[in-house]
Amino acid sequence: MTPPPVILASKSAARAAVLKAAGVPFETWDAGVDEGAVKDEMLSRGAGPAEVAVALAREKALAVSRSRAGLVIGADQTLDFQGRLYDKPGTLQSAAERLRAMRGQPHALHSAVSVARRGEVVWQTLSSAELDMRAFSDAFLDAYIALEGPDLLTSVGAYRLEGRGVQLFSDIRGDYFTILGLPLPGLLAFLRQEGVLLS
Repeated sequence: MTPPPVILASKSAARAAVLKAAGVPFETWDAGVDEGAVKDEMLSRGAGPAEVAVALAREKALAVSRSRAGLVIGADQTLDFQGRLYDKPGTLQSAAERLRAMRGQPHALHSAVSVARRGEVVWQTLSSAELDMRAFSDAFLDAYIALEGPDLLTSVGAYRLEGRGVQLFSDIRGDYFTILGLPLPGLLAFLRQEGVLLS
């Protein structure tokens, strides 16, 4: 029996790299979802950062599954700092300001995944991680921004844990793949169940 095709409804290079490294056969497709509109609508209803991540993952999966056959994976991650949702920084200056604000304090990352087929969600999960940022020096921050450069703008936290970003933290509680933006163990179990991967 031929396994169903798998589509990642995301432009995220990090998520694609995680799936590829795990041996999942897939193709990518831009979901075309107006993420800003979804966030605004959710926040206007009093939704928290975790709920926004779930809604965005769901919308991405559903949008692509209505026009493409197979299993469509939608994913999203939000940063929760002091109860407020933060988007990806737009400039290196705003990235530096965010890191200064979070210095010496905890924050959470919420990563949601939805899998849809023929316009219906068939599996979903939400995983959260808590990260304590250490009280790093201004000299460290300046060097970090200079070395990482525009790559910082691809992450809601202005860091990549798989790179120098790990030096920002004194403690991390949670799954590594959650921090990368794609909670993997449960998703792999579902793909095995669906015959995409060998059980």
